[in-house]
Amino acid sequence: MRIELRSDTFTKPTPEMLEAIAHAEVGDDVFGEDPTVNRLEGEAAAMFGKEAALFCPTGTMSNQIAIKVHTQPGDEVICEQQAHVYIYEGGGIAFNSGAQVRALRGDRGRIMAEQVADAINPDDVHKARTSLVCLENTSNRGGGSCYNWEAIQGISQVCKMNGLQLHLDGARLFNALVATGQSPRQYGETFDSISVCFNKGMGCPIGSILIGSGDFIRKARRVRKVFGGGMRQAGFMAAAGLYALEHHICRLQTDHDHAKQIATALSKKDFVGTIMPVETNILIFEVTGRYTATTLADTLKHYNIHCIAISPTQIRMVTHIDVHAVMVSHLVSVIDDL
Repeated sequence: MRIELRSDTFTKPTPEMLEAIAHAEVGDDVFGEDPTVNRLEGEAAAMFGKEAALFCPTGTMSNQIAIKVHTQPGDEVICEQQAHVYIYEGGGIAFNSGAQVRALRGDRGRIMAEQVADAINPDDVHKARTSLVCLENTSNRGGGSCYNWEAIQGISQVCKMNGLQLHLDGARLFNALVATGQSPRQYGETFDSISVCFNKGMGCPIGSILIGSGDFIRKARRVRKVFGGGMRQAGFMAAAGLYALEHHICRLQTDHDHAKQIATALSKKDFVGTIMPVETNILIFEVTGRYTATTLADTLKHYNIHCIAISPTQIRMVTHIDVHAVMVSHLVSVIDDL
């Protein structure tokens, strides 16, 4: 029995999702004639109370398109120092948009309104023009942490007062919504653009949706083409996204519960130090004593349990739709015996 905990990107489509893919009605999406893509974009936009949406192959592309649309070369983008858009997208902000980053030190990937206000550059020809703030919810390197809604509202107010755009990297936003009880429409009313992944906890093979105003999405569609993201019979993958929206959001709490169950077992071991608070499906913990992060990951691999050392002293585990209760029970028993 293989237990894959390195990432929720390892998920495979369920038989029911494969059935939806196989029977999807498709066309040429570059011509705007794929009915399943059009339906997914319409439903996603309506869910968040926005005018339009754009289906993209990846979350990185969705984020990079948004940043490109919101900025001009020479601008500055504010984000947290461990944000995915900054450290895990190949330098895309510089390469694709010609913008630079003001990276702020936050709390488990989350920043505050006061930090944003202090980081905005003055109107000075010597300074880069601050034009965009990017938040990440949940935060990957923050151990799946969720933003407090009041903190988001505070940042939104700072952006409005200073004429800045506000983008959300919501790769795992549905995990945050399930954990906090917030609604998609609240986010749609607050952010100028939102990206949400289908290829993580939602269990789809590929796909991300970028959501915004009609004008924003018209510009984003052109940038997607420039980035090479124009797809043809993309309805097969859009069908997976539609299936996930209907059937997989409601089961995300199970992933969160599994992550907490694993954390409880780890907390009893003398080789485990600090465990980040487990809010969603990501578990990051410190390894001490007789193991390093690498040797503990290698030891677990011997039991066909696959996790990842994200630093010399930290391991990350991510639960998802393909991690079942019997697997979690087996993992807990292995941890107990180490």
